[in-house]
Amino acid sequence: MYDKLDFIVAKYEELSAKVSDPEVINDQPVWQKHIREMSEMEPIVNKYKEYKKTKDQLADTKSMLDEGGMDEELKELAKMELSELEESLERLSSELQVALLPKDPNDEKNVILEIRAGTGGDEAALFGSDLLRMYLRYAERRGWKAEIMEMNDTGIGGIKEAVVLIKGRGAYSRLKYESGTHRVQRVPETESSGRIHTSAATVAVLPEVDDVEVELNPSDVRVDVYRSSGNGGQSVNTTDSAVRLTHMPTGLVVTCQDEKSQIKNKEKAFKVLRAKLYDIKLQEQNKEISEQRKSQVGSGDRSERIRTYNFPQGRVSDHRIGLTLYKLDYFLDGDIDEIIEGLITNDQAEKMKSF
Repeated sequence: MYDKLDFIVAKYEELSAKVSDPEVINDQPVWQKHIREMSEMEPIVNKYKEYKKTKDQLADTKSMLDEGGMDEELKELAKMELSELEESLERLSSELQVALLPKDPNDEKNVILEIRAGTGGDEAALFGSDLLRMYLRYAERRGWKAEIMEMNDTGIGGIKEAVVLIKGRGAYSRLKYESGTHRVQRVPETESSGRIHTSAATVAVLPEVDDVEVELNPSDVRVDVYRSSGNGGQSVNTTDSAVRLTHMPTGLVVTCQDEKSQIKNKEKAFKVLRAKLYDIKLQEQNKEISEQRKSQVGSGDRSERIRTYNFPQGRVSDHRIGLTLYKLDYFLDGDIDEIIEGLITNDQAEKMKSF
């Protein structure tokens, strides 16, 4: 671990020197890239400096105690300081281990959050509305921007489904733990006998997809020119102006012959080819998202739950970490950080086992 930390510090110092170089400053894209890299490393570098400083202080304090010659009062103070330094060193060591854990590449992305009513009819839809408000309030508390992209309501205050785009730094890093089935236990307003009903809603949290870019390698495309056929004017079929493009990796074939100019036909054909490749890539991307969503939300059945919201007892229980809070009203008002912090800590602990 310490070899890796020393490497990060050396890299940070190297970048620090580069961003002060006039040549690099003039190359803004490179300069900004180095600045971003440094900002990512800076918390680890500062934490490691604090660790080494604490370690040196601990060694000095131990040395003073070993030398002896201190009166009892100073000795007691030195022992207290030694104990505090040992605790600090242990804490800093743990924090450094966490800081070195592999990062989720999506953590800093915006979030597409989907809520869908599951088992329970109208009551499930009403609960879906409660969850939507909870996440909107949470986004507001974090200073994120939330935009409702799609909503299908029931007309009685519930929602069958809602899709929200949440923009903000670290949105995915915190909200990704919300994916799954959320279960509610409460007495519906229409229930005259006071019987508790159990309903469910599903939540899917997906990182916002980056703009799809088509990389078209000219060497992957075979270009054939041939004489146009059919209507097209007096000279359209007297020259080799028609163009056929074959994209060898996918087998896609595009032809264009509606222009008299071979150059124009070729330009149009490449536009069509790029559009078709874009569509293929987009479909693959949507398929991946669809599979990810399916794995996250399950069937929407009551048994597949990550969390239970029990209204009669005023409690919310997260079943993944066994944490129960008796402040349901606050939780539904967007005060959900306590459980999210618990989930993050649990996730980090699991990663450290294999680190």
